[in-house]
Amino acid sequence: MATDNDFGAFIEKLTISPTPPASFPPSLQGLTFAIKDIFDVEGRVTGFGNPDWLRTHPAATSTAPAVSSLLEAGATALGITIMDEMAYSINGENAHYGTPRNPIAFDRVPGGSSSGSAVAVAARLVDFSIGTDTGGSVRVPASYCGIFGFRPSHNAVFTAGVTPMAQSFDTVGWFARDTATLKRVGCVLLEQPHLNCIEPDQLIIADDCFKLSSVPRDMLVQPLVGSVEKSFGDNTAVNKVNLGDYIEKNVPSLKHFMTSDNVTTQQDFCIPSLMALSSSMRLLQRYEFKINHGAWVSSVKPEFGPGISARIEEAINMSDEKIDLCRSVKSELKSALSTLLGEKGVLVIPTVPGPPPHLQADVASLESFRSRAFSLLSIAGVSGFCQVSIPLGLHEDLPVSISLVAKYGSDGFLLSLVDSLARLI
Repeated sequence: MATDNDFGAFIEKLTISPTPPASFPPSLQGLTFAIKDIFDVEGRVTGFGNPDWLRTHPAATSTAPAVSSLLEAGATALGITIMDEMAYSINGENAHYGTPRNPIAFDRVPGGSSSGSAVAVAARLVDFSIGTDTGGSVRVPASYCGIFGFRPSHNAVFTAGVTPMAQSFDTVGWFARDTATLKRVGCVLLEQPHLNCIEPDQLIIADDCFKLSSVPRDMLVQPLVGSVEKSFGDNTAVNKVNLGDYIEKNVPSLKHFMTSDNVTTQQDFCIPSLMALSSSMRLLQRYEFKINHGAWVSSVKPEFGPGISARIEEAINMSDEKIDLCRSVKSELKSALSTLLGEKGVLVIPTVPGPPPHLQADVASLESFRSRAFSLLSIAGVSGFCQVSIPLGLHEDLPVSISLVAKYGSDGFLLSLVDSLARLI
């Protein structure tokens, strides 16, 4: 179990030595990393954030390819990190194993579900770490802990040996404190050994999305725009878009979700089309979670922590109504955003609606924040596009960030771009 001096990040400390082939020099030699407790490691039981899961499952007979590829590239694994139960939260609090301490803001949540992986990097316990991102589980803790977090295009990184949450959205993501390491890890996981910077032809700022954030727009946007202008000059156009209106117009299947209660009764500022997008994402996520784990939950009757229990019960009891419409939304959004961005465009949005919430905050008090968060997170989540969360320092002594989203399959382009820009932000 974790101890206080490791910020509660690890559920198990271990050392897995690198296994580089003799045929080529290891690209990650000398780097250390941590592994979310959702990846199989040969000989140990993958815990999935819950003691009853740990108790009722056998040890893995092989190691997840994503982990193996990092070891083969010369990196050394130092431990397995705590995660939210069943990967079903973006808070980072675990009632059974404890909550990893946010090194940037001790009284705030670290973000989840890849909480321990983010904390291990932010606390300088390892050079990088791996996690998974289904609905935001890399992007959120990266933002809350003030580090870089990369969610790749859906299916860009092999997910074999990773306990599934919802396969339509599951991705293997990673964290680092600097973009050079972020890029080096990406080259390995994406199997793209050489990534050259390509100038973006346009930077598209989703102006309406910044109204969802409590952080002043200019504090988030201006450093990024300034770095783009210094790096690329007039070669990159800076444009604005009302993303909510664009999506509502170009994703016709969303109309079936626009009348949901969580859209029509929202009192704070909201973007109805993004609320509907979030509804469709979470509906399909619940459905796939039920298919994956419903039988286990029903037979074992595991103990879940507050918030998680209600979420899982809702998933287990749902029907398959509107599931085909959810899949139509995915396809239509991917097409619409591909048209908006073109080959070399980048979308600019807040990663989350503001700084990390307080520890042990009342679930009801977080509902508005969660709803705005999933409005933002669903853009890349539903489209399957790649997204990087970029730390921008502190606002009122709390970490803040901004995100860049690029079209499906443009992971190398996005990694190289953020590596070029980060030095100037």
